[in-house]
Amino acid sequence: MLAVEELIACGLKKGEASKIAEAVNWILEVQSPTAAWHKISRDILTPHHSFLLHQLLYETTYANFDRAIYGPPPAWFPTDEDITEANITRLMAELHTKTYSEFHAWSVANRSPFWQMMIDVLGIKATSTNTDAQQGATGIATNLATLNITDSCFSAPPDAIALVTQRENTENLDTFTYRELESLTNRVANGLIEIGIEPGDAVAVDMPMHAESVAIYLGIVKAGCVVVGIADSFAPEEIATRLRIGDAKAIFTQDYINRAGRHLPLYEKVIAANAPKAIVFSADRKLNVSIEKRADRKLNVSIEKRADRKLNVGIEKPCEDDDGGERIQREDDMTWEDFLSHTDTFTAIPCDPEAHTNILFSSGTTGEPKAIPWTHTTPIKCAADAYLHHDIHTNDVLAWPTNLGWMMGPWLIYASLINKATIALYDGVPTGRDFGVFVQNAKVSMLGVVPTLVRAWKNTECMHGLDWLAIRAFSSTGECSNPEEMLYLMSLAGYKPVIEYCGGTEIGGGYVTGTRVQPAAPSTFTTPALGLDFLLYDDHGNPSDNGEVFIIPPSLGLSTSLLNADHDEVYVAGTPRPGLRRHGDAIERFGKRLESDPWLVGIKYRAHGRVDDTMNLSGIKVSSAEIEEVLNVVDGIQETAAVAVPPEDGGPSQLVIYTVLIASESGGAAKQEVRDTLQAALSEHLNPLFRIHEVVVVEGLPRTASNKVMRRSLR
Repeated sequence: MLAVEELIACGLKKGEASKIAEAVNWILEVQSPTAAWHKISRDILTPHHSFLLHQLLYETTYANFDRAIYGPPPAWFPTDEDITEANITRLMAELHTKTYSEFHAWSVANRSPFWQMMIDVLGIKATSTNTDAQQGATGIATNLATLNITDSCFSAPPDAIALVTQRENTENLDTFTYRELESLTNRVANGLIEIGIEPGDAVAVDMPMHAESVAIYLGIVKAGCVVVGIADSFAPEEIATRLRIGDAKAIFTQDYINRAGRHLPLYEKVIAANAPKAIVFSADRKLNVSIEKRADRKLNVSIEKRADRKLNVGIEKPCEDDDGGERIQREDDMTWEDFLSHTDTFTAIPCDPEAHTNILFSSGTTGEPKAIPWTHTTPIKCAADAYLHHDIHTNDVLAWPTNLGWMMGPWLIYASLINKATIALYDGVPTGRDFGVFVQNAKVSMLGVVPTLVRAWKNTECMHGLDWLAIRAFSSTGECSNPEEMLYLMSLAGYKPVIEYCGGTEIGGGYVTGTRVQPAAPSTFTTPALGLDFLLYDDHGNPSDNGEVFIIPPSLGLSTSLLNADHDEVYVAGTPRPGLRRHGDAIERFGKRLESDPWLVGIKYRAHGRVDDTMNLSGIKVSSAEIEEVLNVVDGIQETAAVAVPPEDGGPSQLVIYTVLIASESGGAAKQEVRDTLQAALSEHLNPLFRIHEVVVVEGLPRTASNKVMRRSLR
């Protein structure tokens, strides 16, 4: 039973503490734990209460819950209205399936009919169709003969809002309608043709995620070209590697990035990477086009057609950086304004469904990242996962701090626009309260996160007291999450589900996730993705409830080739049995039916990180080899081994570097000095987002008989 003193310790005044203690104790006495928490979270707790109170009541309610068997107990339950209005429910009714498990089983047993159904439901537009469904490289038969996926991104009413954006240190929200975004997309596509880019050519994008970069991405694909995605945090060496592998003919970039009052150079990194022709966007852009004012919102952008001049979105002329140099520093480079075409109509180039649209990079077993092509059908997987598992409806507002160099950038574009929803983009640091205010003011209904971001919010309490009640669901990906932190996230919006979402660039979305028709427990998955299934095997190749994930193809979204590696060798060779596809995640399956509590029916899953030498750091997948390649050439270092170590309480992995020093050069350097040196090298030559948690100095690294480093024993 709760004592009043416990509630006072959570920040409540005595009177309120007494009322809550009385109400909660009565609920706990007469209801089951799940029913009790459903009522407490809905009727008693609010986002204005301290998280200490939320945590106390959750733990008290589930004090006798067997976590060893059932994992974290549910913190959110779908209402009858949630279930009735869910996209999944509508499709189940059409198929006459009675339960979600039956629906998933049907989607797995009927792969091609399932994906054709999703093509029809999402309204995917084909330039031409096959009379008889044709099986593509993915193994899925569809009626698509030729298409350009961007045609399916502009099916919403022209005046509907496609983008709502805000720049750091500004107050007003800017918006683009679907008509405005399509017009800008067309001007990009025409601009590419005008500078000599041809269909099939690759064009890189290395810039932050904002309205113009979305139009650039879509314009490249619409012109029948291929986007080479490069994260704006990468060092010049890594930019050069991706440009080389992707064979980029040009690159879109930005002069610098504004972050927390600092100007972080980007264009100069692109130059240092010896990049091809650059189109340079200005971070200090002034939007020089007026718009008809609307009474219900402030709009700072328009696409007013003017036949007598170019639309002046961007910089009017080359200007000077802080150091006095001209922003355009190479003869063949162009400003954004000079690049944009006058013509704002463009017919999308028809393409084969398997034609490449995007080259994205993920960790490799060597120091070179894997180059994974997306095709015109990969976005269907993105949009389907959003429609089914995130329950995205027309006019929903989706925010997910990300970048076009990572799969969630393109995923966000397709998941939103194909579903006729709105993309919410904050051009700034998402770790502070300003981002939370943007989420509030933009009325975001689906907020995506990486667990590291949630940890920062919880540690600083920067989001306390904001109105996030417009949020219908959160989603978490990129790293293993921590149950306490995910409970905290749910509490910020008055208890909305966190849809855990685990997949990869080579999947085009998720393979294990959740839904809005099943209860949500913190850090817990509830289902394989619809249209997919997987098996778990232990280290000896035996079926297991706790082991490595092997996906059962086929599915739209699954990669079929790599630009710089043997696809079958990476994903198929050495699997426990034929017909499986290696993924590399470690997953635990648990749970069973409780006859007395229908809210706990079903199998659940928990993620345990990677089983190979790949790690997720701040939501970015990177291999040990990539990190070690940078650190092994640092002065005084003989060799290193990079491993990811999960915290004892769960959550994002921490980077630990085991280091062998060159005795003659180390000079007895202190461990902190070694750590600082290695961190500086990692930030300069790979990515400053990768932070070293600890350095362990050792005399030697454990090795196999074939001289391979035994990273698992270090981990």
